[in-house]
Amino acid sequence: MKFQIVYDKPGRIRFRCGSYAFEKSLEIAIVKLISSNGFVTHSEAHSENGSILVYYKKGYRDAVIHVVAEIQPKKLTPAVPDSDIQIAEINRRFKNSLIKFTVKRTLSKILIPAPLHCMITTVRGMKYILNGLQALLECKLNVDVLDAASVAACLAQKNYKTAGSIMFLLSISSLLEDYTKARTRAALTDSLAVKIDKVWLINGETEILIPISDLKVGNCIRVRTGSMIPVDGEIIDGEAYVNESSMTGEPLAVMKSSGDTVFAGTVVEEGIISICVRELSSNTKISKIIDLIENSEQLKAGVQSRAEHLADSIVPFSFLGFGLTLLLTRNVTKAISLLMVDYSCAIKLSTPIAVISAIREAADHNITVKGGKYLEEFAHADTVVFDKTGTLTKAEPVLEKVIPFDTYTADEVLRIAACLEEHFPHSVARAIVKGAADKGLDHEEEHADVQYIVAHGIATEFHGKRAVIGSRHFVSDDENVKITVEQQAEIDEKSGACSVIYLAIGGKLAGVLCISDPPRAEAKTAIDLLKKAGIHHIVMLTGDSQKAAVITAARLGITEYHAQVLPEDKHRMVEEIKSQGHRTIMVGDGINDAPALAVANVSVAMNDASDIAREVADITLKGSDLTELAVFRELSKRLMNRINCNYRFIVGFNSALLLSGLFGILTPSLSALLHNASTMAICAKSMLPLLNEDEEKI
Repeated sequence: MKFQIVYDKPGRIRFRCGSYAFEKSLEIAIVKLISSNGFVTHSEAHSENGSILVYYKKGYRDAVIHVVAEIQPKKLTPAVPDSDIQIAEINRRFKNSLIKFTVKRTLSKILIPAPLHCMITTVRGMKYILNGLQALLECKLNVDVLDAASVAACLAQKNYKTAGSIMFLLSISSLLEDYTKARTRAALTDSLAVKIDKVWLINGETEILIPISDLKVGNCIRVRTGSMIPVDGEIIDGEAYVNESSMTGEPLAVMKSSGDTVFAGTVVEEGIISICVRELSSNTKISKIIDLIENSEQLKAGVQSRAEHLADSIVPFSFLGFGLTLLLTRNVTKAISLLMVDYSCAIKLSTPIAVISAIREAADHNITVKGGKYLEEFAHADTVVFDKTGTLTKAEPVLEKVIPFDTYTADEVLRIAACLEEHFPHSVARAIVKGAADKGLDHEEEHADVQYIVAHGIATEFHGKRAVIGSRHFVSDDENVKITVEQQAEIDEKSGACSVIYLAIGGKLAGVLCISDPPRAEAKTAIDLLKKAGIHHIVMLTGDSQKAAVITAARLGITEYHAQVLPEDKHRMVEEIKSQGHRTIMVGDGINDAPALAVANVSVAMNDASDIAREVADITLKGSDLTELAVFRELSKRLMNRINCNYRFIVGFNSALLLSGLFGILTPSLSALLHNASTMAICAKSMLPLLNEDEEKI
């Protein structure tokens, strides 16, 4: 690409390529291409004048020039912007709109003759009056009616200046709300995208793990229990219960079998299906969830819904005050002063802006929240229930040792176990597969279709014999594999505090795998911070042994814990805690946590959780730091405090304005100005960060 360097300082360089060098649709592609180089810290591209701005690390000036020179716009394809680029564009548009509004109003007052300015104000006011009339026709007496009455009253008195001020402030309020919602959408979009790197491609009688980028329309893939469906397609074999809540909002899984259509972003709760690919990418998951966040009453914070209801319910009293004042004083000016002031406008605007701003701030902290109601629930919760494995402990457990039995060697036990476990997205399975890889053990598939039994284990046919791997309860009690006293004694002696996975083949114990899963480095700190934040009832649930649970609980300062817990037990225990009057947060990461996550007052999934856990959860930590729970607790509590403070200010300040108007201290114009200015101020305050820098580093 040809260019001129128009600005060149250490760490920052701007290229000018000409106004026709590249199209606007290629701006994102150029930014991504340049930013893909590790020495570039930030870049911008603007098609209007062909400008490319690059910030780079010291010593890489020549490399940046080379990268820009090698760009060939004709070979680029339009790219989808990521959240950071979208937010930067939203900020730019908001600033431009705010400046445009202010400059336009200022210049119109200076340049446009007074008679024409009055006419323009009257025409603009008709929009508000028509909105109010529309609300009345729908038998609604809400804020739109009050705004219409305020504007109409000013126009009727030929008070065009006050009418213009009211409309200007209402427009700015609307702009602020739209800006905050747009930022929230952009912040959430990236975290809600379907992010799957590899898929199992069906190749004759076998399966091959390939990058999803190599997948083509017409290929067939296999998706198992707990995994997200990465494409739109048609089931050609198998059946499964598929959770389609990202598509429909319906929490219950539906049965899908051969001939049915499935969509990207939905999750296989139970079963195995083969899918013929129709579409390689889909934005359905993103669009549906964001639509749900914006429009579903069920996802609004209770305080937000109450505020909106309260705002509309106050409107009739504003009209009543206007009528009584006019009747008793016969003073139209005083009566209109009351009409210029109301509680509802500030309440209805500030509360959703505060909630949406808090969701945006949570996204800035790598915490995705699916709706405002979960912020409120998190603020009022008094109990946290933690899953152990993958949540309180490290996300990637380590294989410590293998204890073989019967005629098997340790390497054979590990190779077979890895062969069975590699299909399932669980931290223990990953540890076993990694342990085999570290030892260079080849584990090509030598088994039939694998059946995953939630929270129990895996069963299949291995060389004509039934092979099972999982917990002792599953292998011994459910599968009736005999484990002798001597074998169990050896396991207890050698396993220490490790979790133990049992492998049986042909009805005999082949060996056990000892998995070390120490607590996360920050887990103790996170629990202490939660206690400090007012959550003193902390419970740990785990399917591990009693010994492993005792050791982990002692390290973390948890006094209530339950070991060898099945999924239905977790669900039941959370229900019992709720029935005791506790408001409960459930934090988990696995397929087996999904029932408990669904039943809790508010649920949290870790970033590396299974697809179904993230789908069910109300909140997702995009990082793996548990202290973010304490940050989110503080954020949610401060949100509730901010909303309550806003209420007190709105009631106090507007009551003072009403009394001042009633006693003739303030004119209608000044009352309207102060009322709308206070509304704008409270909305702007509601957008400020709730946390300071020190708290962000908890």
